[in-house]
Amino acid sequence: MQSKTASIEDFQKVARDFAGKVTPVPGRATVIGLYGNLGAGKTTFVQAVAKALGVIETVNSPTFLIYKTYNLQPATNNRGFGKLVHIDAYRLKGADELRQLRFDELLPDPKNLILIEWADKVSDILPPDHTKLSFEFVDDTTRTISFS
Repeated sequence: MQSKTASIEDFQKVARDFAGKVTPVPGRATVIGLYGNLGAGKTTFVQAVAKALGVIETVNSPTFLIYKTYNLQPATNNRGFGKLVHIDAYRLKGADELRQLRFDELLPDPKNLILIEWADKVSDILPPDHTKLSFEFVDDTTRTISFS
């Protein structure tokens, strides 16, 4: 499936719709890999998903922290997730560096929704069936998002 957005509002609506449809994977964390070049909209997508799931904190790309965890409130999050984990793998040299940050401890919990920017840098540690979202910069206002 593919969506082409012509404005930030359209883009955020696609992210909200995605947040409304994503459901926990039985037996482990739900992992969403975000693929695309710099400026393609990965962080903006995560921010909109977080807001749709009730996160009230400011969500910024955790480039220097590598990942940040947000608690999700059951009252505003009927999807069944307890935590949103936002990972930015841009600075990582590979999966071993993510493993050293205890990524393996996040995977067994089915209440974790993990969104990973720059997933291509750590794809060998991700579950083979993780959801892949590819972002493409078209112009200043237009983006294409492909879901697989």
